[in-house]
Amino acid sequence: MPRRLLILPLLLSACSGQISGVQTFSYVGGDLRGGLISYDHVPPAGGPYAPLWQTCGSYDAPIYPEYAVHSLARGAVWLTYRPDLAPGDLVALEAVQAQQPWVLLSPQGAQAAAVIATAWNAQLEVQRVGDSRLRRFVQRYASSTAVPEAGQACAGGYAGTQ
Repeated sequence: MPRRLLILPLLLSACSGQISGVQTFSYVGGDLRGGLISYDHVPPAGGPYAPLWQTCGSYDAPIYPEYAVHSLARGAVWLTYRPDLAPGDLVALEAVQAQQPWVLLSPQGAQAAAVIATAWNAQLEVQRVGDSRLRRFVQRYASSTAVPEAGQACAGGYAGTQ
């Protein structure tokens, strides 16, 4: 009997849909600012942001975090990767981005993990592009309604790089 009690919580945890390793935050949103903004961590998962948002899509150079955070506030997921990522892994990330219109993809030089998936108030670091948690993160958070500007477009914003 005690064995069942130990197994049941494990089964419930597996079925709950939680993605292991996701770090959460509690940013409120709506703090629009001009100019460069200093963030506590790279890439930021919330906080103040520029009045203009970053158009979702794939970028081959770093993008301004101030614009990207505004896109997160609209429900986007931002996938950042180290510039030394293998070409085949980059192709795999581009495929993830192409399947979901609410995704930003850009290199980020100052990050510890190979890939970091960031949404408003949530972040996941992975060392392998093939980590199944990465796709689950995108599925869960892209186009989320639990963001400050839910329902706003991820198109029509800034489409340049730094």
